[in-house]
Amino acid sequence: MKIKLLFVFAVIFLFAALSFKKTDSGNPYESKGIYKGLTQFKIKLETLKTDVEKFNADKISSKELQNSLRNCRNSYKEIEFYIAYHYPEFAKTNLNSAPLYRVEAAGTSSYTLPPQGLQVLDELIFSDEIEENKSQITEMTDFLYNQYANFYLSSLKNGLSVGTNKTIPLRLQLIRIYALGITGFDTPGSLNISEEAKHSLIGIKNYLNDDTYFKNYDLVFANKIIDETINYLNKNADFESFDRIEFYKRFIQPLYAELGKWDGRNDDLKEFSGWNVGNRNFFESDFLDPYFYTLLKKQQDSEELRKLGREIFYDETLSENGKMSCATCHLPQNAFTDLKTKSESNVEGKTVLRNSPSLYNAVFAKRFFYDMRAFYLEQQAEHVIYNEEEFNTTYESIINKLNKNESYKTTFKKLFRGEKINKQNFSKALSSFVASLHSFDSKFDQFMRNEIQISEDAKKGFNLFMGKANCATCHFVPHFSGLVPPFYNENESEILGITEKPINQKPLKLDSDKGRFNSPVEREQSWIFEKSFKTMTVRNIALTKPYFHNGAFNTLEEVMDFYNKGGGEGLGLKVTNQTLPPDQLHLTSKEISQLIEFLNSLTDISKAK
Repeated sequence: MKIKLLFVFAVIFLFAALSFKKTDSGNPYESKGIYKGLTQFKIKLETLKTDVEKFNADKISSKELQNSLRNCRNSYKEIEFYIAYHYPEFAKTNLNSAPLYRVEAAGTSSYTLPPQGLQVLDELIFSDEIEENKSQITEMTDFLYNQYANFYLSSLKNGLSVGTNKTIPLRLQLIRIYALGITGFDTPGSLNISEEAKHSLIGIKNYLNDDTYFKNYDLVFANKIIDETINYLNKNADFESFDRIEFYKRFIQPLYAELGKWDGRNDDLKEFSGWNVGNRNFFESDFLDPYFYTLLKKQQDSEELRKLGREIFYDETLSENGKMSCATCHLPQNAFTDLKTKSESNVEGKTVLRNSPSLYNAVFAKRFFYDMRAFYLEQQAEHVIYNEEEFNTTYESIINKLNKNESYKTTFKKLFRGEKINKQNFSKALSSFVASLHSFDSKFDQFMRNEIQISEDAKKGFNLFMGKANCATCHFVPHFSGLVPPFYNENESEILGITEKPINQKPLKLDSDKGRFNSPVEREQSWIFEKSFKTMTVRNIALTKPYFHNGAFNTLEEVMDFYNKGGGEGLGLKVTNQTLPPDQLHLTSKEISQLIEFLNSLTDISKAK
């Protein structure tokens, strides 16, 4: 097994090394500042490696080792914007991956691999069980040092990648700071959010003032915002009391918008990320590009196509029994859910396997269904069409029905320039309608755009969501789902230990649904995905009860009670690889009501039709 793992790591590194692009031969680095930062991080890693050895020999204390790691992580944060943009897979896999097991494909096989990097070290070294973690800390530090040393040597030999737009990595780092940094996602052990955010901004400032690319831009204004932000972070270092609203409105958003003015042209990022480079506020409807997530392209879409898709969405005749449409399980007045524990099947008295999720913002995903078995929006519809318990039909049958309808024939012919009705054009129409169901104009969105005010309890609820309650480490802003920042090009699933009933109903028993483990995606049939389910958005959650994949929880209070107790494992149930921390959150009844007040402020069904 060790040989296989080494082989996989070698392939990953080789891929990263081959992706390097030499820069201008007269200057082998994009800027002196970047090279200096790379060198400083290497030195900090060497120090950390030495300190781990000293700790193992009882020559330094755990506090001294923690300080060494802090210095190392802070050094990485100053260059993270550069490495994570130009070498995203290398950074994610080797330097700073989340402390979760993952599946990597290698040819026709796949391997279940442990997490690696700085996040994992943060959790291990700041753990109360640091003494028991010594061997794991040593192994992790050695791996991290060796991987980065190879990367560093390759950069000396081959140079570094150069982007066509140098402000994009900086703006992505601002998203990373807000969506991953200040939530504690990136520092699961130390919760050292303010210091790391400060060093990220120091790295951005150094880059702005070092590289001649920026000489024609208003650096005075940008430097002023950065200096004010750093000063704020120095004075506000407590994780629980940190004001994420003030931090966004006063500092992150103005700097994000200012740097956005400097984006002269796009680069290859649009093929890799769902983030819209032209966006100026995280809480505007254009933050993500819906066409990144669907086979439908922007130039193919139109209001007429959406109208056709809407007609298809509500057409019951297209199912085998002529009684089921998409709207059967996705009712617009209920945020496109059906308010049922599990949706009804086409067989009277039976239900499908799971609860019906909302279609609002459903397009913004790289994986679909609770078990993530579909890889694009059109494939999701395909699963419903062929499912014996749902439409129970085929594309051929649907197309035959459409061809017998003169209205459909005329509309398709007009929209697709005389083409016959086919599977591709049918899918484009349906996707156009579903992709139009945006929900980014809630009271909270308007508040974050400085258009209205919301209650103090809702504000406090958001800060709890982003901090103490640990919600935003899975439901990432601004979509509030498992779509991972800052590239928003992959979905996370979580193992929560969901019970068959709310936890106030005894006896407690785990729900039997195995989630991703039983999906048709063979490489994901790994123990790390047993009872793992896609992290859905909490936008419009006030309208989409009952909750979770099994629809077993009827109120938000019941949901909060479950999380507050640490999920299934925190309740004493045996859960394989629960990804939700089993520790109790110690939320008070007042804090729970504030969280719910915030969640209620995310309601927006303005596009319901």
